[in-house]
Amino acid sequence: MAHPVQTHGEPGLRLAGLRGVAADFSSDQRAFKTASWGKAMMWIFLLSDTFVFGCFLIAYMTARMSTPVPWPNPSEVFALHIGGQDVPLILIAIMTFVLISSSGTMAMAVNFGYRRERRMTAVLMLLTALLGATFVGMQAFEWTKLITEGVRPWENPWGAAQFGSTFFMITGFHGTHVTIGVIFLLIIARKVWRGDFDVERRGFFTSRKGRYEAVEIMGLYWHFVDLVWVFIFAFFYLW
Repeated sequence: MAHPVQTHGEPGLRLAGLRGVAADFSSDQRAFKTASWGKAMMWIFLLSDTFVFGCFLIAYMTARMSTPVPWPNPSEVFALHIGGQDVPLILIAIMTFVLISSSGTMAMAVNFGYRRERRMTAVLMLLTALLGATFVGMQAFEWTKLITEGVRPWENPWGAAQFGSTFFMITGFHGTHVTIGVIFLLIIARKVWRGDFDVERRGFFTSRKGRYEAVEIMGLYWHFVDLVWVFIFAFFYLW
């Protein structure tokens, strides 16, 4: 049975119970009044991804603390031989700097996007993608170096066998996220450069009109990827 309700200052009718919920969802209303569907769905995705990365890090810490075999020293494992001496964690420090810098360029891209400065937004997104690709390239170099030194998911020359499996699992999963982010940064940057969001051109896979909000949603994903790396850097490389 319908009963009158107040909706945005105007009286209206709303069905009671589950029929009312179904009517709201089918009437093209936003379930989240202060956020778009795109933002809401991205936040839900990031929340679920937080649980996945959290499980991986907890599994890593459990394996590290429970093994009776000494854990490899990250300062030795991830050192680079430069100028006749081993420099500990130098590559990891550069990777971290590159990824954190990309978070800054992404934030500026979002700012220029809401100002509708199309070219600056696209340039900053392309710069963010370049920094992300640089990070993935350095990670590929790191993997290649460790594999040539004998690191495998089931063994390594320095200590506990679990080191290889946890390293490849966590950094590989994160690297996949960065790679996917780079691809979507290029896609969104192309749309911005062409002016798709200025004329609200509909997307190829969707009938929804394109808006600069897509830049902000992309920024949410990218900042999340950067934040996850901070935890990986702290728990895996510095511990």
